[in-house]
Amino acid sequence: MKKEIYDARSDSEYQKPYIDVDETRRRTMPDGSSMPYRYVHGGFQETKVKFSFCFPPREQYRGRFYQYLCPFPGPDEELASLERKGEDDTIAFCLENGAYFIETNMGSASAFGGNPDTKRVWKSSAAAAEYSRTLAMEYYGCKRPYGYVFGGSGGGYKTIACIENTNAWDGACPYVIGSPYSLPNTITMHVQGMRTLRHVFPKIIDALDAGGSGDMYEGLTEEEASMLKELTLMGVPPLAWFMEAAGRYDDGSLPVLLPGVKQADPQYFQDFWEAEGYLGAEPGSSARRDRLQFEGVVKAVHGSGQHDEQPEKEAEYSNGVDTAWKKQLADGGGAWIELEKVPKGEDLYLKGVSITFRTGKAAGKQLLLGDIVGNGLTIGMCFGMDDVNEVLAMVEPGDRLTLDNSDYIAVQSYYRHQVPPDTSFHAWDQFRDENGKPTLPQRDKIMGPGFCGTGTVQEGTIQGKVILTQALMDESTCPWCGDWYRSAVRCTKGSEDDFRIYYYERCLHGDVSALDTNMIVNYLGGLRQALLDISDWVERGIEPAPSSRYQMDGGSVRIAGTAEERGGLQPVIRLTANGEVCAHVKTGEMVMLEASAKVPEGAGEVTEILFSVSDPMFGTCAVVEKGGDSQAFLEQGRGERMAGILHPFEEDGRKGAVSDFQTSYDRPGTYFATAFVKSERYGRKDALFTQVKNLARVRIVVEG
Repeated sequence: MKKEIYDARSDSEYQKPYIDVDETRRRTMPDGSSMPYRYVHGGFQETKVKFSFCFPPREQYRGRFYQYLCPFPGPDEELASLERKGEDDTIAFCLENGAYFIETNMGSASAFGGNPDTKRVWKSSAAAAEYSRTLAMEYYGCKRPYGYVFGGSGGGYKTIACIENTNAWDGACPYVIGSPYSLPNTITMHVQGMRTLRHVFPKIIDALDAGGSGDMYEGLTEEEASMLKELTLMGVPPLAWFMEAAGRYDDGSLPVLLPGVKQADPQYFQDFWEAEGYLGAEPGSSARRDRLQFEGVVKAVHGSGQHDEQPEKEAEYSNGVDTAWKKQLADGGGAWIELEKVPKGEDLYLKGVSITFRTGKAAGKQLLLGDIVGNGLTIGMCFGMDDVNEVLAMVEPGDRLTLDNSDYIAVQSYYRHQVPPDTSFHAWDQFRDENGKPTLPQRDKIMGPGFCGTGTVQEGTIQGKVILTQALMDESTCPWCGDWYRSAVRCTKGSEDDFRIYYYERCLHGDVSALDTNMIVNYLGGLRQALLDISDWVERGIEPAPSSRYQMDGGSVRIAGTAEERGGLQPVIRLTANGEVCAHVKTGEMVMLEASAKVPEGAGEVTEILFSVSDPMFGTCAVVEKGGDSQAFLEQGRGERMAGILHPFEEDGRKGAVSDFQTSYDRPGTYFATAFVKSERYGRKDALFTQVKNLARVRIVVEG
């Protein structure tokens, strides 16, 4: 049966638009200049849908728009991108490239809950796109504008739903996408790894980093090695554990996802601890060792503002793939509860600990533990629980409470009991027998497709052209999900003529420029270039570069090693120290760093090579506070960067450059030096939004 494609222009629900703001504003551009733009804000009557449009000046307009879809919409999501600046400023990117920008709240009236009609996400987005065309044609006196939709992570699900189910867009650029079975599984298994491997992350990363042994299992216990292998087969890139190795622990959106899993499958949380085949039922397992169940007595309550001053943290953008979910959390505001006694131990696992009040006026109420400091319980970021201040107002000295992380540990293994019936999802092969049948107990309901939040599941039935951006160090949605979707497009469309996929090494899940350290780069330049390329593809028939070349190894994506073999858009860089990946020198001895970078054919040319000679994140000077602020952590990981002199070359139609830098070290120790490369389609060093990045590292052992 032919698929029905939604046309927002004939939907009676979206025929009554309104505008409540229509004014000229100004935007700071990368060169420091100020560009005027027409800002329009409004919505659709009798709905919760709101939108904002940013139109460039008439002389700048080139007949297109780009529409961004946030992972977690909220009541004011249509305003979220207005706060972005610098390299992160998507609106400035659109204005600079002759496109107007669209963002909507997708009909969400609350950050704490979705719409009962999940299809409203893409239907309302299509309606906003079509109404924007009406305004643009009136404003510019132009023909129908071309339109492109883009979004990452949860916004990737939404972007794919838009391009598969409507006719509102000519193309789409989803990025760092998951599969229909990614949620909650990739989040749960990542946190399982954070718990079970928390003592050995430095060993793992040291083995994998430049000049390491290459054996990431060396020095691990049998249980740790088994878990690392399991998670690697599931698709977690081993090098992505570097954040944890540096002492940065972040459980991501699991606190938001846990209540939904528990509501849908409450029996699991008992079976996990009691039934055969579940990790929690195994005597001596890490799950049982880390389980915390404690009963305490309240001594005093300290509400918000009744605590020592906390350092002010830098604000995070509220609509990125790593931050949008945080809108759904309620902050403890510094509140804490003093107990007569607290649990003691050298290795307490305090993640996901529920505080449940058993007696008094607050009996039955729940909060989430932040940490234990002295005899005090700080209140963490809560989701699906009670109002913090309201609960604390009820609590009195002498009230009894319990601390329990049983549910949080249990949910971490949920992926083991969610083996997809479709055997093309090879990451789960380790839990199947030779006939494809699961070897572990399975839950009655496979939850993944229900977590997509769009009322649909990706099928590959794209209604326009698609360029997919995927990160090879993605710690939140496994890189193999991009390859899976590529196969879905090929299966349903019969070819990949309208599809490209570009993989980026040294990139995590996040979509902010702060993710640009001595260990990682961000993929923003590649994503923005994809938006420009899809415009040229649709509007001018200019074919984009071929997809990246890679091979699948279970749940791991093995990218080709050279620019000639790899293709795609990202430059490839190699770095040596005195001709080696690991150099041994004496104090004061000169070290020659030599970098060579090459850009895939047609992807541009090298614009810059920078060197950092002493890595403050992983070298001998590394000091990173556990649980510290993300922004401060990333800033600490940058270090001073020095430009080398570029010596461009061209070889077999591919452009590249070499550069070198000399340094020495006056103290013994192990250091890591890094070379960073940027490339740009037209070789423009000042093109802020389209610099495609990569890096390479070497180890330098300095002896006295």
